[in-house]
Amino acid sequence: MKRTFTWMIAIVAVLLIAAACSSDDSSDTTAAGGDETTTTAAGGDETTTTAAGGDETTTTAASGDTVELVIESWRNDDLAIWEDTIIPAFEAQNPNIKVSFAPTAPAEYNAVLQGRLEGGTAGDLITCRPFDASLDLYDAGHLADITDLPGMENFSSVAQSAWITDDGTQKFCVPMASVIHGFIYNADAFAEVGVDVPTTEDEFFAALDAIKADGTYDALAMGTADQWEAATMGFQNIGPNYWKGEEGRIGLIEGTEKFTDQQYVDTYNTLARWADYMPGGFEAIAYPDSQALFTLGGAAIYPAGSWEIGLFNEQAEFAMGAFKPPVKAAGDTCYISDHTDIALGLNAASPNADAAKTFLSWVASDEFASMYANSLPGFFSLSNHEVTMDDPLAQEFLSWRGDCESTIRNSYQILSRGEPNLENELWAVSATVINSTATPEAGTAILQEGLEAWYPPQQSG
Repeated sequence: MKRTFTWMIAIVAVLLIAAACSSDDSSDTTAAGGDETTTTAAGGDETTTTAAGGDETTTTAASGDTVELVIESWRNDDLAIWEDTIIPAFEAQNPNIKVSFAPTAPAEYNAVLQGRLEGGTAGDLITCRPFDASLDLYDAGHLADITDLPGMENFSSVAQSAWITDDGTQKFCVPMASVIHGFIYNADAFAEVGVDVPTTEDEFFAALDAIKADGTYDALAMGTADQWEAATMGFQNIGPNYWKGEEGRIGLIEGTEKFTDQQYVDTYNTLARWADYMPGGFEAIAYPDSQALFTLGGAAIYPAGSWEIGLFNEQAEFAMGAFKPPVKAAGDTCYISDHTDIALGLNAASPNADAAKTFLSWVASDEFASMYANSLPGFFSLSNHEVTMDDPLAQEFLSWRGDCESTIRNSYQILSRGEPNLENELWAVSATVINSTATPEAGTAILQEGLEAWYPPQQSG
């Protein structure tokens, strides 16, 4: 009897303990069919995931659990910067979020990323190329809408233009960096020849004349063999001063301006004059040849993008400076191509969306802006934060934002979606104009005819 009573007490004790434990954990689960499932663990922090079938599952995990984020990127050259500088700074403030940077070779990135997104194996954060490549990912449902993400207010409409829907209502990537166009010059050569840094076109060509007459240096280090330099470092460099930056770029998109308008003809008239100051046989000079000509001290001026700064700092053994595209007349408003280059978005299928958004908001901060820009001189933050560059050449480029109106290359948004591709047409036309195998009038007519062939806003009138 006593033995039986003892067993009964033991059973009751076990039941009481079990009941007490179940009161600490609660589970409200709905069977398959798509209803919300919520699980709460003792002392936990809430996270949200999406279950198969698209229904929301909210899980509160134990306090202190670590979330791991993976960044997809094509910038494999930046691996050390992310691992040694950027990620440690973020993790120091967010110890429960661990981040890894997993780059793919640039030429393979688009295809590899597409396969991972479609297969459900892509990382949480997606490095975004500008314009249509990322817009296509958003339209396919692979990039999340981050219009209301805290920090997006830190970017201008120009900065956001590469990662926004055509109607301007949805944003899907946090802008990270741009590159700025201008001219890098050999300061020692300028001192030897006795020329000053030009600010107007007349001063620019007077400097070229003086350098050419001296004969020690080629005046301009550029060739046309690869064609793209003629468009990117030529047409898109000086052109914004003619078509007034965003006014002209938006005008082409809306159909209120045409390539045959005088401002575009005048851009090519000026560009055609460069041929007299380029190296002999420039038609056969390729991009690496131009770089080497300048860094080895053979030329005085290099029509440039700021992306050259890192390489030139390593290779050139002379003092360098930079000047912005000269204006037509002193006192004119200046315009620079401050071209959107790279951004970061959220994989719409990420199971770690909250942590990823925390990282993206940090990317929009002044801390990230300064850290990223100084780690990669020549790639400038697109945020409105004041950033001071440690590299003096990079700081010179960046200072132009305070002097000039910013725009982006006019072929990149919308206008290169059809055939013939406007960007490719600009390469060919810019090279042929410099080569004197087409007049500025003939070149702009080719561009306009190509655009009218497929783009409705350019087909009227």
